[in-house]
Amino acid sequence: MDSSDAIIARCLALHPKLIDLSLERIERLLARMHHPERRLPPVIHVAGTNGKGSTIAFMRAILEEAGLRVHVYTSPHLVRFHERIRLGAVGGGRLVDEARLAAALTRAIALNAGDPITVFEITTAAALDIFAEAPADVLLLEVGLGGRVDATNVVAKPACAVITPIGQDHAEHLGATLVAIAGEKAGILKPGCPAVIAQQDHPEADAALIGAAERIGVSPLLVGGQDFSTHSERGRLVYQDEAGLLDLPMPRLVGRHQFVNAGTAIAAIRAAGFGDLEAPVFERAVTAVQWPGRLQRMPRGRLAELAPEGAELWLDGGHNRDGGRAIAAAMADLEERSPAPLVLVVGMLATKDADGFLSEFRGLARDLIAVPIRSEMAARPPEEIGSLAERAGFRAQAAPGIEAALAAAGRTAYERPPRILICGSLYLAGEVLALNGTPPE
Repeated sequence: MDSSDAIIARCLALHPKLIDLSLERIERLLARMHHPERRLPPVIHVAGTNGKGSTIAFMRAILEEAGLRVHVYTSPHLVRFHERIRLGAVGGGRLVDEARLAAALTRAIALNAGDPITVFEITTAAALDIFAEAPADVLLLEVGLGGRVDATNVVAKPACAVITPIGQDHAEHLGATLVAIAGEKAGILKPGCPAVIAQQDHPEADAALIGAAERIGVSPLLVGGQDFSTHSERGRLVYQDEAGLLDLPMPRLVGRHQFVNAGTAIAAIRAAGFGDLEAPVFERAVTAVQWPGRLQRMPRGRLAELAPEGAELWLDGGHNRDGGRAIAAAMADLEERSPAPLVLVVGMLATKDADGFLSEFRGLARDLIAVPIRSEMAARPPEEIGSLAERAGFRAQAAPGIEAALAAAGRTAYERPPRILICGSLYLAGEVLALNGTPPE
């Protein structure tokens, strides 16, 4: 049997990597596969612009700490496709093994019988087939793009639908306004099923999501900032809902935006029927949670060794304005606690709002080094990123790669070792983790 990488490469050749949102193709294929989407464990379905992966990471950590078997489907992957499919097991899940992935992909392709389909639909069908055949207590299912006509939106009765903060992204597919984007995300909400809406960054998104939930008839509806809330107090994380308070340690994941993600995760777990977990479960989970490529400190590895002596090396895959605002706020908090010159190493896709992303770091970062994303033809040229950065007031230069960027940072004289943040794209984050020798596990 061919490797999963070879199978996916062949899919890309037969079905070009185009986004054509629809449910007809995957529903046809799933019918031929005897409907694995109807044989899944309870599903918590997650849509949103920012924070989907981190919210899922919190939920996984909590549920696994409770001794439950947790399937997880996320996208995109950072280094290997296998990261998208995590199979639940007592004591902690594991990434899908090569033999099982290759077999599922081969079966999905054979049953599709050459009919038009997208690669994401083929791989999602294969993932659902894998999940249906492996026993677990819950499936955390992340939307790929949008929600209403995303390939994951084939689950008729989720245990809970979750919508994380919404912002401007993928306007060519989801609409140019936050209200339009909210309408697409709200497509995962189902009548009579529980729903959790995270506290939103934009009031118009909040109003649109609540209005859609009420029209659809979700039950119950839990809204962040109204029905539950999370805040920091004297170095602790305090979660509150109608059941009372949880006084928790600060999360392992860095940044104030993770308070919202942690709270959303707790609310979703309770809404989905896992509300009887003891406080120590939540306490252990928030300090154990991991989510690679999101404000990840990189103290070890090949790239860490190439960084200037004494420098901190950080990595984040955020790529839109709201993501940039959250990352910049986290860097500002670090600066307040431990001052260090902030150097940005940035690679971005041409489809992303580079001006909006970079503007969030004004007054915080002094230098920017632009790099290519070698794996993506749609990457913005480093020279173009450098020009945008100079226009935004940064001292900018271009480098041919991450190693060269770290060397350039080392040649610059700073009053103390710098804090280097590699950011701008999840594709770049994947390249960095591979180069560093620390892929997700």
